[in-house]
Amino acid sequence: MKASKLILEGIKKALTTGEATVSFRKEDKKSKKETANLDEASALTGSGLDVGGKTYFDEAFAALRYANPFRIGSRQIAITDTSAVQFVAKVGNATNSTGSNNPWGYTFTPNNGSPNIATSIWQLPTRVISAQLPIRTAILGDVNYLEEAIVKDLFLEFSQLEAASMALNNDQAGSTTLNTGATQGLRGLGVYATSATTASYGTSGTAMTDGIHTILYEGYNATTPTYDNLVNTLNKLPAQYWYMPGTAWHMHPALIAQLRKVKDTAGLPVLLEIGDGDGGAAVHIFGIPVIPNPYLSAPASGALMGVLANWEQFYTIADAEEWTLKTFDQTQPGFLTLYAEERLASSIRNPYAGVFIYGA
Repeated sequence: MKASKLILEGIKKALTTGEATVSFRKEDKKSKKETANLDEASALTGSGLDVGGKTYFDEAFAALRYANPFRIGSRQIAITDTSAVQFVAKVGNATNSTGSNNPWGYTFTPNNGSPNIATSIWQLPTRVISAQLPIRTAILGDVNYLEEAIVKDLFLEFSQLEAASMALNNDQAGSTTLNTGATQGLRGLGVYATSATTASYGTSGTAMTDGIHTILYEGYNATTPTYDNLVNTLNKLPAQYWYMPGTAWHMHPALIAQLRKVKDTAGLPVLLEIGDGDGGAAVHIFGIPVIPNPYLSAPASGALMGVLANWEQFYTIADAEEWTLKTFDQTQPGFLTLYAEERLASSIRNPYAGVFIYGA
């Protein structure tokens, strides 16, 4: 049988079974048996780049993204089939112990006074992050671990979007923070009011302008923060939160770098590096862990550069119980389309349990 016919037969077999080897006799004096390997991807005239052999695809990977640091220590709750989350805080005292009133003993006056168990409420809509990824079907068969790498990277990408929105998004305006969601995004920490002296709950109600609490803040020089800034920040956090589990500093990495450069009068670093994990400079400050958070602002005048908080009390993240991940194979020929969706809401829960660090 002629070589051309054998090759055609081999191609037919390859199309039906996935592999084929063709043998035929060469018409010469020695009558050698020749083999044509149809599995090869390039010419069989040699070896090396572009002259024979196959390309080996290593396992696909994605560069590591910085996952959402606000989830470290924060209170996280699961929600199901909800379009909004309502937060409720008890803000009154059951005992009438203010002013000159004495709450001790059994003496009381019926029908006089109030148990003062008032509440403050606010409501936030659940927000949606979504993505569509068209993936060529041919490459899924060529590159090892590609599908898993894409999904893993997508989870981390969504985590980045969460963090950016939680840090600085303005849910009250539609143009100032478009890249973090604007009015379709989460309520960023930068939206909350600030005071140098008094924290308080925001207006009680269900409007989008309600629940904007007032948070204590400490102003740091944007280029040369001081050791006193750190002392003052901790002093503004109520003492019951100082060493509770979940209390942590969140700081932009550039602020951490500035604090490591703070020197005493002898020119020595105030935050000493002693060479171990617990004793690293600015790894802990006053015994409280420091979490690098690049989603806060870099040091600048008026920038939210850091937060000291007991995060379990201070911040709540409400997650839809299901993370939607679907594959569609009929959107366009030769492609699979991966659709992903995440729903969540977030809010400062207790305005007294945290202190902002702003550039002065």
